[in-house]
Amino acid sequence: MLGDLDPALIQEWLKAASAELPQGEPLQRLPRVGSEAFAFALVTPKHQFTLGRSNLRFPLMSAIKPFLLLYALTLWQEQVWTWVGQRPSDYPYNSVLQLTLDQGWPRNPMINSGAIALASQLAHVGGVAVFQTWLNECAGTQLQVDQEVLAAVYRHPNWQNRTLAHCLVESGRIADAGVALEIYNQVCCFQGTIEEVARLGLLLALPHDKVSDRHRQQVNVLMLTCGLYEDSPRYALEIGLPVKSGVSGVILAIVPRQGAIACYSPPLDRSGNSILGLYLLQRISCHLGLSPLG
Repeated sequence: MLGDLDPALIQEWLKAASAELPQGEPLQRLPRVGSEAFAFALVTPKHQFTLGRSNLRFPLMSAIKPFLLLYALTLWQEQVWTWVGQRPSDYPYNSVLQLTLDQGWPRNPMINSGAIALASQLAHVGGVAVFQTWLNECAGTQLQVDQEVLAAVYRHPNWQNRTLAHCLVESGRIADAGVALEIYNQVCCFQGTIEEVARLGLLLALPHDKVSDRHRQQVNVLMLTCGLYEDSPRYALEIGLPVKSGVSGVILAIVPRQGAIACYSPPLDRSGNSILGLYLLQRISCHLGLSPLG
């Protein structure tokens, strides 16, 4: 069981990681925290522990996308699937080619095009603040927009996201590219601690009175098949859990009916996933027998 995992094992794996892992690079356009920054949290309803810099606040970036989807499903039910698809992507998370090949139809809500499409809908229901309040009330967190990170995002032209938004307008998926990007950027800049990220994960791990079981299951399936972008099929086998990463270095894994695991380590692999985070999730999954590969 997840709650029985010994923190000393995590420490052992961390020591081994320095010799086993390739070197990655943090995302350059975000304010630098330091490649060595590390935080880890495991949370169940009756048990929790944290390691590393547990008080450090960092932006969630794409790790917010499962909860944007969950909120959209709560508001609009199955209509959400008329705005975004449910298929894994073949190309990187910000691929304009993927959206072009799909004729302006976002493959899934875990890549940028799909999340921008969902973000555009928040303009009709009160915008970022209402989503932020709902999420904090449901999860018992204190997420807020990181203004320093948001300013860094605006300093970077990010032509891929701008192009994606304009393609979505041209295909009739969204009405206003500027509004959609404004909301998308702000929700991606929600900041929290590692424990808060894990507490968000409990919304997807266990029944909650404000979350439909069906919606929770749908989000978990999309995380399993799409949460790590083009690498999702590989890790669906090797880790066997719904997982979502963010380019800040955060990674969140859901252990259905048990709890959630969150890790923060900024060095990324070529696909934008935390190298150390994936390594620890593989070790934990193998140790607890969670992977389909055993």
